[in-house]
Amino acid sequence: MSASTLSAKSMPYIILGLFGLYTLEFGVVGILPMIVARFEVSVSHAGFLMGLFALIVAVLGPFLVLFSSRFDRKKVLIVALFGFSFCSVLSAFAPNFTTLMVLRVVPAMLHPVFFAAAFSTAVSLYPKARAGHATALAVVGTTLGLVIGVPLTTWVGASISYEASFFFCAIVTALAGLGLLFKLPHHVRADRMSFGRQLSVLRSPAMWLAIGATILVFAAMFSVYSYAAEYLKTQNGMDGQTISVMLVIFGIGGVAANLMVGRLLGGHLLVTAIVYPIVLAASYLILLASGSASLASMTVIVLLWGAAHTSGLVITQMWLTSAAPDAHEFATSLYVSSANAGVVFGSSAGGLFIKALGMGGAIWCGLLFAGLSLALIALKALFYASPVEHLSRTYSHSK
Repeated sequence: MSASTLSAKSMPYIILGLFGLYTLEFGVVGILPMIVARFEVSVSHAGFLMGLFALIVAVLGPFLVLFSSRFDRKKVLIVALFGFSFCSVLSAFAPNFTTLMVLRVVPAMLHPVFFAAAFSTAVSLYPKARAGHATALAVVGTTLGLVIGVPLTTWVGASISYEASFFFCAIVTALAGLGLLFKLPHHVRADRMSFGRQLSVLRSPAMWLAIGATILVFAAMFSVYSYAAEYLKTQNGMDGQTISVMLVIFGIGGVAANLMVGRLLGGHLLVTAIVYPIVLAASYLILLASGSASLASMTVIVLLWGAAHTSGLVITQMWLTSAAPDAHEFATSLYVSSANAGVVFGSSAGGLFIKALGMGGAIWCGLLFAGLSLALIALKALFYASPVEHLSRTYSHSK
């Protein structure tokens, strides 16, 4: 069966699975008030549902991916998806907050395992020249989970019931699991790398520069995005309904940018990676200098901001995995851990800047991290071999 036929039949279910995963991870944000009221806990206490998830992914991700790398990718993907679905159903009936917290542990452990296998599988379904496009398509699933999955979870919870919000995620992940069960062929790997060979990528200075750059890029992204709603409210005078519209526009810009950037990465990874922090910084400066209460002008600004922000997902992933051409899945797990670390680091630093400088401080924090990430990307490009050459070998090994 040709690669194009495989991608046509399997790729939608990979995208749907990633959509379900990110809906599961971040959907609790949309139903947080329901959780607070149902279990009579504080908002900060309920926030641990997100913090615990991110901490497990960041700390355990690479080791869990190493363990799962010995198994067939199709089996890994299906077991993870049905695990997400089962835990979502149980979460709907959690009798107390502690139980709900415990039920987040298993999906958090399966997150990096599924993510690494999903992206490696997506890349293997396309010719290596279209690896960037394949990665961008997979990133669309994560983006839609953030942009559409979270508000859909909120709507389902408010319109139907608290339990239904969990059933929504359970149905999505179960459908993705069934789709891959019947449509995805078993992948035969040329070899199975030992743990030692995979861990050896951590001896590379280029890998550590790529990890550092990824952490800093995500810190730049989320030092601002974490406070997007509050920024639009206080700095631009928008009400809740308008902010919701702006966030949807933000997501539309992100999805479109991912697809466009994905087509550039195959042959222009180095240039794209270097230009990215500059584009992100420019979007922040435009937001700071030209932001207003005007719906027309803010639509353009937020569209550009969303495009600059979200395209960082696929660019950083390609940049980091290009530093480990012989251990693509393990490198992907390092990307997941680095990204989660950057989110925590950036949102915390953004809060400190806001406390010191006011709401505009988030922008200055983002600019600082964008500058630092550019420095690390430039160092890796200057002192180590062409990432484009590495990239070609990466995807030839991943197939």
